[in-house]
Amino acid sequence: MKTVLITGANRGIGLEHARRFAMQGIEVFAAVRDPEQAQELQALVRAHKGRLTIVRYDAAQADAPAQVKQALDGRPVDLLLANAGASGDRSQTLGSLDMEDVLQLLRVNALAPLKLAEVLSDNVAGSQRKLIAIQSSQLGSIGNNHSGGRYAYRISKAALNMIARNLASDLGARGITVVALHPGWVKTRMGGAEAPIEVAQSVLNQQRLLERLTPADSGRFFNHDGTELPW
Repeated sequence: MKTVLITGANRGIGLEHARRFAMQGIEVFAAVRDPEQAQELQALVRAHKGRLTIVRYDAAQADAPAQVKQALDGRPVDLLLANAGASGDRSQTLGSLDMEDVLQLLRVNALAPLKLAEVLSDNVAGSQRKLIAIQSSQLGSIGNNHSGGRYAYRISKAALNMIARNLASDLGARGITVVALHPGWVKTRMGGAEAPIEVAQSVLNQQRLLERLTPADSGRFFNHDGTELPW
């Protein structure tokens, strides 16, 4: 793997992916909403000169993927890791739904990765690895939903899972492998301090999984430890 592009690379899981890939000598394009405020990422750039480039990307903006494509300047992308996402208002339950919040999460968590994959498909198809990995969540699994709640977030991630399956079908003829991932319940700003999995462990597991994926795995949904999850 020579080149990866990671969205949401300014903190948590995305930042750790960027760090580990750069340590391996892989060229990393780290896409973040506010590069000027991404101080930890800027420190990584200084530590890995020539290996890591920060790219401006706001998942809520419709023209953001085109700006990322322009920044790539035709470079092939072995791995497109669509990691950026939002959790929304966790208190929303049946009877207290805000439709605008639901629609905003759909835009950021589902439609933004779809548009990014669409715009950058030529870059991915022109690489050796030809891999698109979409950071989803087990909360988007219909088959594994036994607790309800979290309507906006669950809806957005279920939609994202459908997008991953669709992309696998539509891009398969170009040799592109597409998978959806669940990072586990990770100790990040989104996951909270009570989460049982450290960021470093989740990312290490995901990178090991990404390394061994083949085209036969396209259209599947994986936990960070490599086990398959139900749609």
